[in-house]
This record gives sequence, C-alpha cells and structure tokens, in this order.
Amino acid sequence: MLTLALPKGRLAEESIELMLEQGWLNGRPDPDSKELIFKDSKGKVRILLVRSQDVATYVEQNSADAGIVGWDVLLEGGYDLLLPLDLGIGKCRLSVAAPKGWSLSSGERKVRVATKYPNIAKEFFLKKGINCEVIKLYGSIELAPLVGLSDCIVDLVSTGATLKANNLEEIEIIMESTARLIFNRSSLYTKRKEIGEFLDSFSALEKQL
Repeated sequence: MLTLALPKGRLAEESIELMLEQGWLNGRPDPDSKELIFKDSKGKVRILLVRSQDVATYVEQNSADAGIVGWDVLLEGGYDLLLPLDLGIGKCRLSVAAPKGWSLSSGERKVRVATKYPNIAKEFFLKKGINCEVIKLYGSIELAPLVGLSDCIVDLVSTGATLKANNLEEIEIIMESTARLIFNRSSLYTKRKEIGEFLDSFSALEKQL
C-alpha cells in the first residue's frame, strides 16, 4: 500500500478525482469526517490529509511515500524529493498584488511585502533591483496592505475574486503553478513495484498536457 500525502481542500478533491479515474480508489473520503487518514477499500492507497505547506515535509521525511503539491510550495521549500510528473491540476499563479494605484518601483524606499513565500518574494524583488522587507504571514495575506502592515503582497491567485473583494489588484505575475506528483527517494526502492504502477497510470496524463 502506498501512503500519499494530499493538501486539504480543492487540490485534494482534484487529486482524488484523478485517482478514481485511474482505478486507485473505490471511493472518496467522507467530507464531514474529521479523520486525517483515509484507507481506501481497494487497499492500494492510504491518504494523509495535511496542510499544503506540509505535504513535501511528510514525503521528504518518509512519513508518506508520495504526495501531490503545488509547484509554488516546492520552489519555496527547496526539498530533496523526486518530482517526476506535472499533473496539470490545481492551476493558479503566484503574483504581486497591492491596493489600486500602487506600482512596482526601483526607488530608494524599502518596499514591505507580506507573504508566505519569503524566498520566492525576495528573489523576485532582488532581480527587479528593489530593496524589500519581507513580512511572513500564514493566512489572510490580503489584509496586510489594508491595515498598513505592508505595501503589497505576494500570494497565490486563482480567479482574482478575493483580491477584488479587498480592493486589491494584480500587479505582476511571478510564476504559474500546477500540482506535481512527488516521491520520497527511499520509497522508490522499497516500494518499486507500487510506485512504478502508480507512475505508469499517471504518465499518460502528463503527455496530454
């Protein structure tokens, strides 16, 4: 049995749908359940439901054999993992956003940036030649510029509805992100057969992208 770490929420739902289509699951976890471990009746996969930022850690530390997580999370963390497939789901973009009227500037003033992606944000502003102070937050990032905590934010954008609701606008796209299938390096040897079958069933999906 493979242990697979999935991020709670929409990406987990999309991932589970793919596994149902590929015959790895018989059913979905109960949406009303508070349980964080789901064992499917087929006995092929055990699912761990964790925070998106924790998926790669569970896989890297061998608490899960594999995981599905956004490319943004992987770039931010710099994990030692095998990343064989882009699944093409969970599409979004990591962008700079700010109150209307604000723009990127290479002036002398230090720009304050609120984000949960400090490494990616620092690299982006450095390449722009902009001095920045990164303020790391874990949620409600859009609130920061509204109360004067930051000048702008770096955060994931899907539809842009949350930005609009908070009178923010997208200034520049830093990167596009989709979900990647990741594996623990030691699991590749200890569960070679199961991982091989899992990879084969999803490889066709990548070719269709």
